[in-house]
Formats: sequence, structure tokens, C-alpha cells
Amino acid sequence: MNFRGKQMLNWSLNNYLGLANHPEVRQTDAEAAAQWGLAAPMGARMMSGQTPYHEELERQLADFVGKEDAFLLNFGYQGVMSAIEAIVDYKDVIVYDAESHACLIDGIRLHKAKMGKYFTFKHNDMESLEKNLIRATKLADEQGGGVLVVTEGVFGMSGNIGKLDEIVALKQKYNFRLLVDDAHGFGTMGETGSGVAEHLGVQTGIDLHFSTFAKSMASIGAFIAGPKAIIQYLRYNMRSQTYAKSLPMPLVIGGLKRLELVRTQPELRENLWKIVNVLQTGLRARGFDIGTTQSPVTPVFLQGQYDNDVVTQLVADLRENLGIFCSIVVYPVVPKGVIMLRIIPTAVHTIEDVNVTMDAFEVIQEKLRKGEYSGKGIAVFS
Repeated sequence: MNFRGKQMLNWSLNNYLGLANHPEVRQTDAEAAAQWGLAAPMGARMMSGQTPYHEELERQLADFVGKEDAFLLNFGYQGVMSAIEAIVDYKDVIVYDAESHACLIDGIRLHKAKMGKYFTFKHNDMESLEKNLIRATKLADEQGGGVLVVTEGVFGMSGNIGKLDEIVALKQKYNFRLLVDDAHGFGTMGETGSGVAEHLGVQTGIDLHFSTFAKSMASIGAFIAGPKAIIQYLRYNMRSQTYAKSLPMPLVIGGLKRLELVRTQPELRENLWKIVNVLQTGLRARGFDIGTTQSPVTPVFLQGQYDNDVVTQLVADLRENLGIFCSIVVYPVVPKGVIMLRIIPTAVHTIEDVNVTMDAFEVIQEKLRKGEYSGKGIAVFS
């Protein structure tokens, strides 16, 4: 991409399958915009914003993730927040993974009950989850409510996948429903690309499957899929959708084309994983710590005692002098003294891109060891 007048490799886009600039996608987007404009349909879904195209995209999404029905959402963040708010009432209790995305946590904060009606379990820790399920079940039984467990398919910072198979297995002992945010898994994980539930073979155990279009689908919008009765309830009770204009037609038509390519062109996913495997194997071979990622999300941890000046100089050097653009993650997202470079591989990256990037990381790692990022002597942002 061009960044402040300079060409550089971009590893910060969630464009996993390369659909953002796919020629068929761009053609479909352009034709749909020319035919419909960006205004249609004018109105909320329950008023004048319902079309056969919206219904068809919902039908295809539900079929792809193995659910009875799906509800098309305008946005991912506010969509899942609103879904959580709608499906729990004051009698219900929520149990969620400590590393859940901010949109899930914000949705949980909308819980109608008073404080104490949700519990947090340690990240991917099944012993912690079970302890909290015991507490939640007791409280829900006392109140005549139910229990909702919330987690993710792929955790966007660490790249770890949620232990959905082990969580589903706990349904044999406890009565709860499971909501999974699989934003990073949709399109990238599983035999057909439908997500982590398919990858782990537990699609039927997921009650509500949520994903955004902002990752593999390279667009705007989202969906939530599950049993017909629950999805129908959400259609009439999600305030963020009831009082919002329907998703514009070009995004819906474009969504149908994107889903078609996800389904019918497995080579896109194969190209992605070729890059992922070369990148992650190469980084480990060069001695870099990439944590325990099990997905395309690739964190690179740089250890040491670094202040903000050092981080600023490192970022400047990486972008301005080495031509690499990637996300830099610092405290409080990671512990103090740790810098995390988050790389998002895509199907349109090349092996040469990978090699150039690993060489650049070795340069900054060596400069960190030598203390060269002291706030002086390194080019700053132009």
C-alpha cells in the first residue's frame, strides 16, 4: 500500500482471502451500485427495507454454517452487542471467556440484571469454566433463568482457537446455550471454511454462530445464525436492527458474490494457509516467539524493557526505513515490557513478502538488543 507517499508491505488488513480487490468482487460491487445506488432499500427491515436479496443472503449464510436460519446485521460490533442484550433478561446469567473481544464484553455490560449476573472464566481454561458454570447454574436456577456461555472461535490477538469441542462436551453436565463469535474463523478455518466449529467437528453444539463481514468477506455487515425460533425472536427484538436502516443493496449483492467465492474457490483458503505455514514456520526457525497461535493470526513477541519512546522509534524504523506496516500492540493489551507485532497473512501475500518481512524483523530485534531505539538517531514519521 501507499503510506505517506511510500510503498510498503501491509500486514494489518483482515483481508484473509484477498477478496477486497478480487476482480469478480469489484465488478459485482460496481454493477450493484450502478443498478441500485447506495440508498436502496430506504427503511428498516421491518418497514420497507426487506428484499428477496436480503433473505437469500441469510438463507445461504445459515446453510454455510449449518444452522436453520440467519439474521443479517448492519454492523458486527453493534450487531453482536445488540444480540446479547436481546437474548438475556434479568433472570439469566452469562459466563464468558476473559479474553473475549470488546464487542462481546460491551454486549454483556448491557445485561438487564444488576451486578453479579455474569461470571468470567480464565482464557480457554475448562476447569475455570466449569467452576463458573456451577455458580451460574445455581444462580440461574434460583431466579428461574438460563445460562449463556460466550466465547470466540479464533481470538484475534493470540491467534488461539477457542476450545469449542470441550465447551460443547460440558453440555452433558450443564444446561446452557453457547454463543460463539467466529469473526476470524469464518472463511479461514474448517474443511469448507465455515469456521472453527466445523474445524473441531462441533457445529451442532453451537447454539448461536456470529460473524462479521469485515474479515474474510472484505465488506461491511455481519450475521448471526441459529435455530429458527431464536433468530425469529432476534429479528423483532434487536434494537440496533429494528431502529436502523436496512443494509444497502450493493453490500447485500456483494455479500452474495463474496460468499459464493468462499464456497466455490477453496484455492483462496489454500493460498492463505500456504502463506501462514511458511510465515509461522520461518519465524519460529529464526527464533521468534509467536506464542501458541493455531490460526492465521500471527503474533510476534519482542521481549525486554521498553518504554513508549522505544516503541515509537521501532514503529518509525519498521515503516519508514524497512517498508513494513503491521499492527504494534503494547501494554495494557500485553504485559509491560513486551511489544507484540501482529501479522495478518492473506491469500494475496507472496513468499517473497514473507521473507522480506522476516528479514526486517531480524533487523529490529537486533537493534532492540543493542539499545539503538533510544529516541534518537532513527528516522521518525515523515
